[in-house]
Amino acid sequence: MKKKILIVDDDPGAVELLKEILSAQNFRVISATNGDEAIKKVREEKPDTVVLDVVLPGLDGFDVCRVLKQDKTTHSIPIIMLSGKAMETKDKVTGFEAGADDYLTKPFEAKELVARIKALIRRYELSEDFEEVIEKEGISLDVTRATVRVKGKPVDLRPKEFDLLYLLMKKAGRVLNRSYLLVSIWGYEYFGATRTVDVHIRRLREKLGEEAAKKIKTVEGKGYMFVEGE
Repeated sequence: MKKKILIVDDDPGAVELLKEILSAQNFRVISATNGDEAIKKVREEKPDTVVLDVVLPGLDGFDVCRVLKQDKTTHSIPIIMLSGKAMETKDKVTGFEAGADDYLTKPFEAKELVARIKALIRRYELSEDFEEVIEKEGISLDVTRATVRVKGKPVDLRPKEFDLLYLLMKKAGRVLNRSYLLVSIWGYEYFGATRTVDVHIRRLREKLGEEAAKKIKTVEGKGYMFVEGE
């Protein structure tokens, strides 16, 4: 099923451009031209991400963001705010204080917006499927305490190594490609740097020890998978 993106902007030209960019990436795109319409559409359509311009007639983008983030039915929907003016610190702070998940200044590269949207959707999906403790194949991972044990023995992992192990164990039996891991864990700023994943996997295996490391299988030409029962 296509992910649904709501574009909120009162500039028809900007809306059409964003629709073209996102539709080409297999997103389903809907739009709103003012704050009130945006709030109504979010509540009715439940988009996967909202791309929200700051400057709008009536309620501005900050106000819209506050309303959506304070509503229990919409608070978890990711919001990227767009600003047509230079990104001043106060504007960015205001956006994040309103509850925005990301902030981007016009003009921007299309691929950057797409990467940020994909990152937010992946993070949202992970948070929706959250587990505090995962135990598989002698490895115990406690998210709340940020601890990992292999057959009862504590293993010291860095944050990104911990996140990698969590994601692999959470989706055990599924091949996760490098791009997916990058966007899910590092975000858009590392998009495309697939070598980063390989380095962290190698370090993770070293720390887990020879036996546990075998549970993280390399699938040539595709990515990595946590295996069970082998």
